[in-house]
Amino acid sequence: MRDFLAVGLPVVVIFALLPLIYANQLLLFNFVLFLILAQGLNAIYGFTGYLPFGYVGFFGAGAYGFALAVMHLAAPPALALALAGLAAVVLAMILTPLLRLSGAYFAIANLAAAQAVYQVIANPAMQEITKGPYGVSLASVFAPRLSYGAALLILAGVFALVAWLRHGSFGLALQAGRDDPVSAAMAGIPVVSARIIAWLISALIAGLAGGVFAWHISVFYPETAFDLSFSIFAIVFTLFGGAATLTGPIAGVLLLYGLYNLIGISVPQYFQLIYGALIVGLVLFLPRGLASLLQRRGIDVP
Repeated sequence: MRDFLAVGLPVVVIFALLPLIYANQLLLFNFVLFLILAQGLNAIYGFTGYLPFGYVGFFGAGAYGFALAVMHLAAPPALALALAGLAAVVLAMILTPLLRLSGAYFAIANLAAAQAVYQVIANPAMQEITKGPYGVSLASVFAPRLSYGAALLILAGVFALVAWLRHGSFGLALQAGRDDPVSAAMAGIPVVSARIIAWLISALIAGLAGGVFAWHISVFYPETAFDLSFSIFAIVFTLFGGAATLTGPIAGVLLLYGLYNLIGISVPQYFQLIYGALIVGLVLFLPRGLASLLQRRGIDVP
């Protein structure tokens, strides 16, 4: 809880106040969205070592879970958000056997699973249910201010959860299983079941992010909800700042997504060069992210 009060809560408060002085609420919402996604990916990768390239699958499932709840059940936004998270958790339960794989095999299999879900939702034969490739319109619940507030509440909860994982017994068990699964199992830690729970938690976070995304923009297509850039950005932001910390992914989002909006939109050719150089430098010299610079000096990074 100390990490949440020192780092997480101030970030939430800042983004709650920024709309009062900055008019581009969509940009602020995108920052909040990537803060949620980066921490959600951190919950699985940072504490178990499993890197899901297809993390966007849970995000898309959440977006369509929200949309289906509104379109077919006339659910209010709060209930639709809960169902969005549930949709992602159900998908994660179906994909739980993927955890038997590891390393690149897990990452690629997860990506393939996300693409399979996308193909099902975008199939013209599913038009009566998901609207197929023609997109959905949720104008009846369009409320940017309310959805932004909901995103902030989700962000606060995610920050508190990751702070608990860093210091709680369950999070410590996950890290022990990540570093040495054999020794952890011999010590009585249920490594497999702990990984499954972390997998479901991570999916829930992505599903809630997808749900609030659908609520905020209200009109979207399958290729929007399942855009692979959501996975790529979340991975890069987390790795850049430092996984298994609360501060690392926050720093990654604020620095890299801020840089993208300063340079990438106006002069994308220069941004690609700068962004590529940053990533190459990170992989070569800081494989554990910016947080490792402080950790090498004995400084505990929240």
